[in-house]
Amino acid sequence: MSEAAEGIHRSKTGYSPGRKLVLLDNAPTGMLPGADYASVVSTDNFGLGQSCAAMLSPHIPANGAAGILGYGIDFFATHEREIAFRKWMATHRPDVTLVRERFAELDGARPAALAMVDKTPGLSGIFAVWDVPAMKAARALSQDGIDMPITTVDLGNEVALDMARHGMIKGVGAQMPYDQGCAAARVTLAALLGLPVPPWVALPGREVTPFDVVEAYQVIWHLPAPKAIIDSVRAPSAGHY
Repeated sequence: MSEAAEGIHRSKTGYSPGRKLVLLDNAPTGMLPGADYASVVSTDNFGLGQSCAAMLSPHIPANGAAGILGYGIDFFATHEREIAFRKWMATHRPDVTLVRERFAELDGARPAALAMVDKTPGLSGIFAVWDVPAMKAARALSQDGIDMPITTVDLGNEVALDMARHGMIKGVGAQMPYDQGCAAARVTLAALLGLPVPPWVALPGREVTPFDVVEAYQVIWHLPAPKAIIDSVRAPSAGHY
C-alpha cells in the first residue's frame, strides 16, 4: 500500500498495517478482520446461555414455564446467550413453555420481572442475560414475597453473595475476564510479530453454583472471595436482599 493510500485507509478506519487492533467481545458493524482489526477475543456467549439453561432446568417442573429476562438493545453477546438458552430448552426440555420480557435500561429489569410473574402464574424460574438485572429482579421479587430460581451470566459480587446465602440465584455461567485479558495479550503479541491470528477467539466460561462459589470466585477473578461471601458460606443460610 502506498504512503498516500495508507493515509487514506487510516483516516477511514483508524487501522493500519503498523497498528494492531484487538477487540474484546464483539466487533462494530462494518469492521472486517484483517482489514480493520486483527482479532476479536470474547467469551463463548452461546455456551454461557446453554449453561444457564442446564442449571435452571432442574428447578422447572414437567410442563412448567421459564422466563427470559432479555436485553431490549441490539447487542450481540446478550442475544447469543438468549438464543442458546432457547435452543437448549427446545432440545432438552421441550415440555417447558418459555416467556420473555425485555428491558432497555437497567431500571426496567424490576418491572419486567414482575410482569413475567403476573402474566404467567405457573412461572417456575427466570434466566436473566447478565448479573445486574438478575439482582434487580431478585430484589423486586423478594419484596413481593416471591421466591424464584434464577440463573444468569457473570459472577459479580452481588450474585456471588446471593449464592453464598442460598438465595434466588441458583447458577451462574461465568465469563473468565482475567483469562480473556491474557488471551487478548497473546493475540496482540502474535499479531505484532506478524504471525497469523484467528479472526475470532472464544474462551469457555465456567458454571458456578452455590456449592462452589468461593472456589469459583478465586479461579475467575484470580483474587480471594470477599470476606462477606466467605462468611455467608460458613454461616447458616440467610437469603436476605
